[in-house]
Amino acid sequence: RADRVLWLSVVGVTWFWTVASLLGQDLLVYSRSVLGLAEEWTGAPLGVFGIGVGVGSLLAGRLSASRVELGLVPLGAIGLGALTLLLGLWGPGLVVTLVLMLLLGVSSGFLIVPLDAIIQWRSPADRRGAIIALSNVCVFGGVLAGALLGGAMADRGLSARGILVGASVFTLAGTAFALKLLPEALLRLVAFLLTHLVYRVRVEGAEHVPKRGGALLAPNHVSFVDGMFLMATLDRRVTFIVDQGQFDRPWMRPVLEVLGAIPIAQHGGTRAVLRALRDAGDALERGRVVCIFPEGEITRTGALQPFRRGLERIVKGRDVPVIPVHLDRLWGSVFSFSGGRFVRKLPKQIPYPVSVSYGAPMPSDTPLPALRAAVAALGEQAWYARKADREPLHGLFLRSVRRAPWALCMAELDRPEVSRLRAASGAVALARALRPAWEGQERVGILLPAGVGGALANVAASLAGRTSVNLNHTAGRAGMESAARQSGLRTVVTSRAFLEKAGIELPEGVAPVWIEDVLAGLGGAARLGAALAALFLPRRALERWCGATEPVGMDDVASVLFSSGSTGEPKGVMLSHFNVDSNVDAVSQVFRLGRRDRLLGILPLFHSFGFMSLWFALDNGMPVVFHPNPMDAAAVGTLVRRHRVTLLLATPTFLQMYLRRCSPNEFGSLRVVLAGAEKLAPKLADSFEERFGVRPLEGYGATECSPVIATSIPAFRAPGFFQPGSRRGSVGPPLPGVVLRLVDPDTREPLPPGEPGLLLVKGPNVMLGYLGRPDLTEKVLSDGWYDTGDIAVQDEDGFLRITDRLSRFSKIGGEMVPHGRVERALHEAHGGDGTLFAVTALPDERKGERLAVLTVVGEEELPRVLDGLVERGLPNLFIPRKDSFVKVDEIPVLGTGKVDLKELERIAKEALS
Repeated sequence: RADRVLWLSVVGVTWFWTVASLLGQDLLVYSRSVLGLAEEWTGAPLGVFGIGVGVGSLLAGRLSASRVELGLVPLGAIGLGALTLLLGLWGPGLVVTLVLMLLLGVSSGFLIVPLDAIIQWRSPADRRGAIIALSNVCVFGGVLAGALLGGAMADRGLSARGILVGASVFTLAGTAFALKLLPEALLRLVAFLLTHLVYRVRVEGAEHVPKRGGALLAPNHVSFVDGMFLMATLDRRVTFIVDQGQFDRPWMRPVLEVLGAIPIAQHGGTRAVLRALRDAGDALERGRVVCIFPEGEITRTGALQPFRRGLERIVKGRDVPVIPVHLDRLWGSVFSFSGGRFVRKLPKQIPYPVSVSYGAPMPSDTPLPALRAAVAALGEQAWYARKADREPLHGLFLRSVRRAPWALCMAELDRPEVSRLRAASGAVALARALRPAWEGQERVGILLPAGVGGALANVAASLAGRTSVNLNHTAGRAGMESAARQSGLRTVVTSRAFLEKAGIELPEGVAPVWIEDVLAGLGGAARLGAALAALFLPRRALERWCGATEPVGMDDVASVLFSSGSTGEPKGVMLSHFNVDSNVDAVSQVFRLGRRDRLLGILPLFHSFGFMSLWFALDNGMPVVFHPNPMDAAAVGTLVRRHRVTLLLATPTFLQMYLRRCSPNEFGSLRVVLAGAEKLAPKLADSFEERFGVRPLEGYGATECSPVIATSIPAFRAPGFFQPGSRRGSVGPPLPGVVLRLVDPDTREPLPPGEPGLLLVKGPNVMLGYLGRPDLTEKVLSDGWYDTGDIAVQDEDGFLRITDRLSRFSKIGGEMVPHGRVERALHEAHGGDGTLFAVTALPDERKGERLAVLTVVGEEELPRVLDGLVERGLPNLFIPRKDSFVKVDEIPVLGTGKVDLKELERIAKEALS
């Protein structure tokens, strides 16, 4: 009697067998009087009903998975009542009757299996046998009552069909009464239908939620239906803490009241908030499962928000487990804020995949940053589940082509605009034409600038199942030869005009494939066939047609990107389709793309940022405007203005050029400017914002991470809402699906938030390894964690700040001197814009090493700069000697926009030896 669900389940089982007994004897009469069956066939409908019960029981077990699914009970009861009513009112022929009997049996299985499971599950262990015995007594009483009721109804002159109608009325009335007593069952039914018809739910770790006793759930908050998924994936009733504004909505209040939700008025004063938190604590002490969304509100940025302190007050002084929970893939559903609005958008697919992950219980005194990290770690693991539903890079591009074939895809300065269909057909035709040249090659070389030709060559390689190797011509002949040798390249797709203009010589032993000759040889029939294939052929068939010997999978290597080699021989980073796709997917989530967004593609395709941005644009159906020379500020300004570019991805070096040479009206369409590859100086960001009205956001990444690890994002602002996306001096929070760990460089022990340490990264974007160098791979990869070699600090809300590179330190007199800190201090002391100083290290007989500085600043300014270092309290070891400065016309820079550390060291050695 103390457990309403338990005693109602006993009543429900008794009621079912009463109706089943009544129907059983009536169906025998129905078979003779209505169907006209011979005596030996009168049991056929009952036999089919029995088969249906078996099928329904199996389905109920499969749909319930490892849970006791209360939502199946009203579904089965309503089905039983409605089908019985239909059978009695209609009186169909034999075939339809047998179909209805099968469905009646399935409904009965849906009803009886969860009811029996609830009785066993909710019965106290010390009285379970007695309760089951009592239930069986009631069941046999119900069977007897059904038989007597059937006889009584027949004696009063009711026909077989009339008895069926009476049974249905009895069934539906009983169902309505039960739902009134237990409205939670109806909500579980809605949750069940939602999660099995509209969504496809994957559950991990539900066993971590205790079967009895209090527990606090701490999930991320992505959509309006997050609570529905928690309710649908757990056996236990969940008490939610909800915002008072949501609780007071007319269409939500009845539902939340049924669930016993606790409203919290976040803007109603401290007393109201404390009262709600106290009620939540009391619910925990009564053994309830309580859920609080620590972010306090649904994310509007697509990223995990800072956790608020209310959770700590709920569990303070209480010994209850805290369960981290992560809801994945709900961003993008109609109930999330993706696209800048809730509900008013079409679903991307049905059923929509969702992952719900429950983590191991954590003590109630766990610090909030540790709990937030646990939720993020669950998100990293959940991201791998996406792989089964994703397609290789070219597959997503083909989908965008087929959705809108005539939409703009690519553009250049002196070239007509290229539609999606024209781009796709060009890539398919190119792949077909290159089949003989690429025969038997796993990896193929590409030496083309950022442009339509380079983009199509990369798409063609992906379609053909080949691994693209975009050669870095700015690395010099030795660098290209090293990359070609390590990759085993036999051919390279390139252009005569490009080689002549850039003054490049191809590596020895590599045969050129002239792209202009290949394109000139494509006839009208070949182009038409390629267009039709791009539109209509299934992806696997298209891959075979383009030369792929095996279906392209998500774990296949999409590209080998070589590091700049600024400190040694280039290393080939192997990135799979899933590596790049996960990075594209995560970046797309946090930048909230719109239909009018356009990307400026100025970064070279041999650069990981440029390679990712190519697929970022293609797979999101976003037009990309190319220009091969990012230093050509005049052309860049023209392209941004002409094509109304909204997204600019660049390095701080390039932004400095645009600041000096582009006019504000040329950059008037820019919505987001993201700087990466090197440190963004605050003064440069201030100057850029002052001139163009948009503040550059800073991102951080590595080629080995496909490349984005963390990025500042646009904040969300609205009346009553503010969700930060950036903080001064930080590179933003990690991308969704990416987790960070800060460790002591010597002991590798994890460090708490706020302490600088060596940065490790884990996620689906982390490379497969270095090409042909398992020794180097083993050095930087351990248990999935990539060692960035960077020193960083992460605050309690997850924002990351890079302080220096471990490799850019000098050991002077036994002390570690960070080059980055010295460079920042030099720039601050001078006060100028741009890269004016670059620090390196040279051997020193007395102290081991000494600092050397390349500068474009005149000698007459150095005393003022050095005095400024002293005024800023820089330690003496960190202050370079005046004779350690080398005057240069310009700081050596790689084609990627980074400082060339190798050349920097060479110049310093020659000048100061």
